[in-house]
Formats: sequence, C-alpha cells, structure tokens
Amino acid sequence: MYEVVIKPCGGSALLIQFEQKIDPSVLQQVTAVKNKIAGSRIPGILDMIPAYASLMILYDPAVISFQKMKERILSLDMEGQETVKVTQRRIEIPVLYGPPFPEDLAFVALCAAMSTEEVIGIHTANEYPVYMIGFLPGFPYLGNLDERIHTPRRKEPRTHIPAGSVGIGGAQTGVYPVASPGGWHIIGKTPLKLYDPEREDPVLLRSGDLVTFRSITKKEFDEIERSGGRICL
Repeated sequence: MYEVVIKPCGGSALLIQFEQKIDPSVLQQVTAVKNKIAGSRIPGILDMIPAYASLMILYDPAVISFQKMKERILSLDMEGQETVKVTQRRIEIPVLYGPPFPEDLAFVALCAAMSTEEVIGIHTANEYPVYMIGFLPGFPYLGNLDERIHTPRRKEPRTHIPAGSVGIGGAQTGVYPVASPGGWHIIGKTPLKLYDPEREDPVLLRSGDLVTFRSITKKEFDEIERSGGRICL
C-alpha cells in the first residue's frame, strides 16, 4: 500500500493522510485509494471526502469501529494496476473572458507584464487537475496554473462574486459555482452550471477530474446559458 497515516477524526470519521504536498502523483494516489475503497464493500461507510493529500471517510460507528475500518483499509491491495491507472474525466469549460470584472483580467495581465490576450492564451493552454471540492458547493480547486499568471489574492475581497465567475487566487484557478463573497481575481465567466440542485448529481466536477478552459464569444455564452448551462458527460 502507499505510505499513509491513518488516524481517527472524532467518533465517526477516519483520515487517511498521504505525502503532504500538492502534486499530481499524490492526487492520483488519493483518487486511486478512494476508488479501491468504494469497490471494497466495507460496511458502514457513509461518505468519502478527498482533498489535496488526504481522504476522509465518514462511517457509522454502530456498524464498524475505527480499528476494524483501519484494518480493512490496510488489508486492501493498493498496488494493483487498477489503482495505478486511474480513469480521469476530461471536462471542457467554456469561458467568456473579461466579464463580470474586466479590470481583474487587466490586473492579472499587468502583474504578468503581458497583454490580456496573452493571459487568456496561457489560461486556456493548460489542463488542470481538480484537487478538491470545497469552500462552496461544487467549487473546484484547480492546480497546474502557469507560473507566469500566478497572482496574489485581492487585498480586499468582494462581497459578491456572480455564479460562474472564473478566478485566479495565487497559484490556483477555479470557478465560483454559486454567488458568494470572494477574494480571487475574476478573469471571466462560464455559462455552465457547476452546481445545479435540480440535477441527480448536483455537483458537476469531482476530485481527480481534468479541466480545460475554452475562450468563447458573448453570442456563444448566451446560447449556452439559454440552453440551461448544462453539458453531457
């Protein structure tokens, strides 16, 4: 099994800690172990919450104890091919760059000493792994942001960021799935609904997905928005 630390979190949760760094290889391990546990039929598991370098397992202590849960996890074969070759969904997010805060896109360009067109080109050129979902329902923390457009968070957060806003915060990029306060620099907006309570699975993205961004026109934005802001995976 991978080198991990397993410890209790309260009376009904267990935390599996991997190497403590933000790295695609660690993300792959987290995703692989999550998938392996999901298919292991361990009784009492209620939910699993992956993060950058850890996996929290919520369980029913009336069904299984912490010690039994830990033993079952450690007994799993984590070195098989099914854990090495993790299937990752690839999802394209269309973005109208500029709105709702074009001044933020201009600020990112100013910090990077380049044009806004160059910033957009760099942002759309990379593939971004989803390290975790948090902060808001469906908010993806995306890694692999090109160092040239790393931008510190705003000194004064805004009290209202519209749903769909695509932002940069330090070395990460992400998308606000619902309206919220926030301190990231907003470089564009997507018409896709990353969180939709009317869907069977309300959260579009999940940890381990690979995301790309595509620049679109206002006309394309309006067409996608009118269609309901949904995509078929």
